[in-house]
Amino acid sequence: MRYISTRHGLQGNPAPLSFQDVMLAGLARDGGLYLPESWPQFSKAEIAALRDKPYAEVAFRVMEPFVGDSFGEPTFRRLIGEAYATFDTPDVAPLRPLGRPTRTDAGLHLLELFHGPTLAFKDVALQLLGRLLDHTLQNHGQHATIVGATSGDTGSAAIEAVRDRRTIDIFMLHPRGRVSEVQRRQMTTVLAPNVHNIAVQGTFDDCQDLAKACFNDLAFRDRHALTAVNSINFARVMAQIVYYFWAALKLGAPERPVAFAVPTGNFGNVYAGYAARQMGLPVSHFVVAANANDILPRFFEQGAMTLAGVVPTLSPSMDIQISSNFERLLFDLYGRDGKVLAEAMAAFRRTGTLAVGANALGGVRALFDAGRLDDPGTLQAIADASRRFGETLDPHTAIGYAVAQQHRRDPKVPMIVLATAHPAKFPDAVQKATGVRPPLPSRIDDLMDRTERADRLPNDAEALKALIDERMSAREQKGRTSRAARPKVRT
Repeated sequence: MRYISTRHGLQGNPAPLSFQDVMLAGLARDGGLYLPESWPQFSKAEIAALRDKPYAEVAFRVMEPFVGDSFGEPTFRRLIGEAYATFDTPDVAPLRPLGRPTRTDAGLHLLELFHGPTLAFKDVALQLLGRLLDHTLQNHGQHATIVGATSGDTGSAAIEAVRDRRTIDIFMLHPRGRVSEVQRRQMTTVLAPNVHNIAVQGTFDDCQDLAKACFNDLAFRDRHALTAVNSINFARVMAQIVYYFWAALKLGAPERPVAFAVPTGNFGNVYAGYAARQMGLPVSHFVVAANANDILPRFFEQGAMTLAGVVPTLSPSMDIQISSNFERLLFDLYGRDGKVLAEAMAAFRRTGTLAVGANALGGVRALFDAGRLDDPGTLQAIADASRRFGETLDPHTAIGYAVAQQHRRDPKVPMIVLATAHPAKFPDAVQKATGVRPPLPSRIDDLMDRTERADRLPNDAEALKALIDERMSAREQKGRTSRAARPKVRT
């Protein structure tokens, strides 16, 4: 398996890369995102053979074509096993019906993706990615610096995945005052020496632009061996593809198609589902669910992305206007022509608008529906799920739940709603909707009492680079001092 950038074809583009190279690079040097030259294909018989297998086995089989010879089979299986042993259920991602399906209505089903260490779907990919990175860096005697941006959940999941690892330092940017208290504390209370939390005065899109500015400064990037663990890193997408196969198998795939409703802001989660379909999984359609920051629904309705201001909502992980992962889908819509796509993305940054042709729009409308929900609607959806099914949903999942019902095409096709976070991560919204405050799981019930540590920065790329330079220089100095203090061994 070889990987290309969505902007391949530009002058100076590198040759296709291996999985390990792409995993370590994160963002392509031309500013594009990596994806496979071609998708691995699974026949109906190969998909059926995965039925009733444990999650770790499904994960190995689905991901094996992507990693190629980057890891030996025993090592890859071990790392997968270690990653999912951190979850509080052996199923990793339990699938549960909402109500009782009938002969004429296959019903709604909830795919619970919040059973990992930080209570959000990001754990499914990042518990594995942290181990893959650490293993690779140890084998090569290297150190990497992660620079990432989070709208809430990626940050804590990434930090938990790499905390205390000697091969990695992580600088995680979050928009100050625009994540929930639980989300913030899950990041800022990790006091490991390799963890650097940064609260930026701005929006998530500002944080994302700052991170990209570090990667696009190639000298800075090379000086610190930058890598990424948010969804611009294809390894994240690869690991997320697995639970689409897992859920579909539970409901009769490959003989029976399924549909998915995905609450999303950055398009990475739903793109993983699109990738699963490209690989042969029978998915009839996807429902993209957004909050008031509805750039994705507007695109699917109008065929154009137009930037608007970011509005703070009860579902902060989706408070995004620039959906960076959408570039991977646009790559297909532009006929996999990297040069044309690069020109379109440059114009989007310059003008705030990106439009696609009628033919491309017809193709995506055949596969994607999209809708949005404002804060009052979100609270109503949380209350509705509690009243009808006895289910407590977080605000993001509630948006998926409501929009899924608005856009079901065929009641005989099961609709799977991705439950992306534990309701206790957003207790204020849940309490406002239901009157009941969801408690934190016992393993983190002292979270509100832990000490916090974070740096505050303005929305300034040079200030961020200066901070990273300072911290990494201090790390190097400490390492030299430590080595010099070791007793010399006489031979």
